[in-house]
Amino acid sequence: MSVDDLATLLTRAERLAARRLRTALEGTGCTVDAWRVLSLLADGEGHGMTAIAERVLLPPPTLTRLVDQLVDDGWVHRRVDPLDRRRVLAALTPRGLDHWRRLRDRVADGFPGLPDGADEEVLAALLGRLIDRLEPPRSPDGVAPSARLGAGS
Repeated sequence: MSVDDLATLLTRAERLAARRLRTALEGTGCTVDAWRVLSLLADGEGHGMTAIAERVLLPPPTLTRLVDQLVDDGWVHRRVDPLDRRRVLAALTPRGLDHWRRLRDRVADGFPGLPDGADEEVLAALLGRLIDRLEPPRSPDGVAPSARLGAGS
């Protein structure tokens, strides 16, 4: 398989998945980008804005506006990082976690026929390896250069 074929397949899969996700989220007041942020924050750990921007592929100013909206909606709260008081962590509120769980069930229903069990693990492992190979090297501070895009905006 050529690089062009792989890029086309990945693009097509991403666009089809995003379309399904948009359809599943219709009428919920939640966008695909908001869903991605909520899903990341659902792990309960709290994440810094740079890490969130890198994971959900949004420029920092766009992410800030989105998180501001999620805070206004009562789904997310910000807190000072206890390990680095200069950093702010975002996390789901209890209301946000309940909302995410309802959305998660709705999204799952919107993706019938996806691989499950071992097939899902193999696909996730392969995509993870591909991402690791394509990701630009990290700087000494641990931040991927792509995460800095738009940082000066």
